[in-house]
Amino acid sequence: MDAFWMIVLLLIPVLFFTSSTFVFYFKKCFYVAWMMFLAVFAIPICILKSGGRDIENMRVIRFLVRHVKYFLGLRFEVSGWAHLQTEGPFVIISNHQSSLDVLGMMEILPDRCTMIAKKELVYAGTVGIVCWLGGIVFINRKKTSDAKSVMGQAAQTMLDQKIRLWVFPEGTRNQKGDLLPFKKGAFHLAIQAQAPIVPVVFSSYSNFYLRKEKQFKSGTIRLKILPKIETKGLTSDDVATLCDKSYAVMRSAFLEVSRAGSQNNGPSAL
Repeated sequence: MDAFWMIVLLLIPVLFFTSSTFVFYFKKCFYVAWMMFLAVFAIPICILKSGGRDIENMRVIRFLVRHVKYFLGLRFEVSGWAHLQTEGPFVIISNHQSSLDVLGMMEILPDRCTMIAKKELVYAGTVGIVCWLGGIVFINRKKTSDAKSVMGQAAQTMLDQKIRLWVFPEGTRNQKGDLLPFKKGAFHLAIQAQAPIVPVVFSSYSNFYLRKEKQFKSGTIRLKILPKIETKGLTSDDVATLCDKSYAVMRSAFLEVSRAGSQNNGPSAL
């Protein structure tokens, strides 16, 4: 048995430098396992700190998660910080490429901000529990009527509790090198709350993370925070126009930051 484990320990570094597929699955598994492990620590801290479900628990989650990027060989270049210095409630919208987006969120997440996520996330073991404790708003994407109801309640909560919400308007993960058409829920939400929209753009992950090709190298993610888009005075009749305007500025920024030089990809090792 000792000889078996010795062979395994010797084989792992060899595979790290010779097999990109091994690195891909190793990093993916490590990422999921480590986030689950961190959640084990976060759960009791959140309960002791806030007594249960509370948006203030996102501070704990943010603190515990921000180091994970180093294990995966990732770094962030953030521009436009001043655009997040907005008082009161607002809606952050961003493009959505993979679960790695969570790391970018935690890099810039403002205080009193949580997110809107698919209902299935609440069942993701310890991560689901800590998401619930962080006040994340869960929606059932398969039932439009339920999703609209939750969005309406979220808008009222924004007004009553002066919170911020992060939404992925594409509605699903997208690694096709462009933005998918936006769903209108985030824009209904912002107009109902009469809260400004702050667009955030992640550069393409294609230079270091390719799911189909099973590649996960080290790399840099450029994160651009765009000027806020006001919604005061807008009504439900303006949702389509607001959606199109937001899409246009975000798509332009996405193409710009994704073109802005080649990613500095280092060795694939963790």
